[in-house]
Amino acid sequence: MAARPPGALEVGRRVFLCAPTARHRDEFLTLMRASRAALRPWVAPPASRAAFRAYLQRTRRPTERAFLVCRLEDRAIAGVINLSQIFHGNFRSAYLGYYAGAPFMGKGYMSEGLRLVLRHAFDTLGLHRLEANIQPRNRASIRLVRQVGFRPEGFSPRYLKILGRWRDHARWAITVKARRR
Repeated sequence: MAARPPGALEVGRRVFLCAPTARHRDEFLTLMRASRAALRPWVAPPASRAAFRAYLQRTRRPTERAFLVCRLEDRAIAGVINLSQIFHGNFRSAYLGYYAGAPFMGKGYMSEGLRLVLRHAFDTLGLHRLEANIQPRNRASIRLVRQVGFRPEGFSPRYLKILGRWRDHARWAITVKARRR
């Protein structure tokens, strides 16, 4: 087995998770620019140096966690998974967001990465529940959360403003107990 990559938070069979840093900027921005068409209308990831810098600042808040999903074979960034609005106390919950780089879509990297994030969220951060809000036409995203054990919880019309438009979303969630089944 290969040595654990420096800065790895969780390591799987083909990918590892690490927190984004300034040293990831150029690779991240190149990947996001190349993936722009594939990611629309689902998400608008940081696409400039200033946007990436703001993203890094947001991820340093105590209520946010960001993970780069990187391939073990070459340490290339395959995608991003974010936890936001992390609540502790009696709620112990967070919102989940994610996107893959176009060259890595459909290759299983994000499902392995998401399983690692679930392990980190539930076992390391002590969360009880994660919620993902997904546009109903985003079949690949729904397939991903379903694959790792999320369950549908409802529908929210005009829930999030993405790329200048209020968009409907389906709510999906998983709890620590459901993950361990």
